[in-house]
Amino acid sequence: MATQKSRAFTIVELLVVVAIIALLLGILLPAIQKARETSLITQSAANLKNLGTANMAYAADYSDRQFTSTPEDVGLYGGCQQYLTQNCLPPLLVGRDELLYWGLWFGPAPTGCTPPTVTCDFFFVAQACRLDPGQAIFGLFRGPNVESFNNYVNGRYYDKLYWAPKDRWNLDGVQGYLQNPSGFTYNADEGLWFSTYCWSPAAMWNPDVFSSKLGFQHPDTLAAGYRSPSFSQAKYPDTKTHMLEHFWLQNREGGEFSPCFDPPTPYYFNHGYNSAPVTLWFDGHVSMLGVGTVMESNQRVKTQQAGSGLVNSGLWWGAPNASIPGFPWGYNQDCSYDMLVDSSFHILTTDGIRGRDVVQTQ
Repeated sequence: MATQKSRAFTIVELLVVVAIIALLLGILLPAIQKARETSLITQSAANLKNLGTANMAYAADYSDRQFTSTPEDVGLYGGCQQYLTQNCLPPLLVGRDELLYWGLWFGPAPTGCTPPTVTCDFFFVAQACRLDPGQAIFGLFRGPNVESFNNYVNGRYYDKLYWAPKDRWNLDGVQGYLQNPSGFTYNADEGLWFSTYCWSPAAMWNPDVFSSKLGFQHPDTLAAGYRSPSFSQAKYPDTKTHMLEHFWLQNREGGEFSPCFDPPTPYYFNHGYNSAPVTLWFDGHVSMLGVGTVMESNQRVKTQQAGSGLVNSGLWWGAPNASIPGFPWGYNQDCSYDMLVDSSFHILTTDGIRGRDVVQTQ
């Protein structure tokens, strides 16, 4: 009895199968990538939601106030040095490892302050941000994981909650610290790693600091300049940013690092026209905010307010709006990836918490 031979694939049939597989991969891979991208953005939004809850818990304990680590009457004395001739400035505690508390102490301190300290050099870290002419803007707005606030989250400085899952550069840097039982480790060679998320520093100052009517006023010149505002002072809670991703993570183009910084640092959220940071608003909702949308809003408001007599008719301070002395470019606009960007929204918002960063949220 003759046996039936099995027929092998022909080269044509094999090529057809390969072509079908390639076609399916071409269809599925973008969908998989998009789903993964959406998942990462969703996780970042969840992180901001949790931080929003912590902000509300803090406000419940402090008369509806914004988080601060600066005594509200420093401006009454004319600044840090004058304040410390008569008062103690509490240390800004960062965290505690197995042996020591880590933080910043300020001085010179009057007799009785413990521990006695030497200078006010680090006082800018305790403020919302640095506003001294010619100095890089930096400050507490970059540190929502300091101890006095992270106690309202989970008591840890190093926790994945503080870093967006797409913020690979920072996440790679903190991987070795995330497993520490105490939630904090200090490495003198690396210093501190700062959270992906940052507050709006303009909203952490007295609103008169960035006044549209009176002009920019340094908090040292205002008796209540350092007084942190309450949530109820938000005039446009659905269009004033509260916290957002500090780095350009969505729709990023070109390289990851800005060559303008030394050492090289990832581009910031306002360094690209197509950037769209995940954003927490003062009314508690979370959404993505396009930089292009913000810039269009600013132009619309400037047109509407033309001839109003305001010192600054834009939605923020910095070129091409009114400039803060010492900051003609605003918030690192000169380090942007493209020449289309000219926005210092969220950082230098006109009228602070009473202002807004966009006309309508997306």
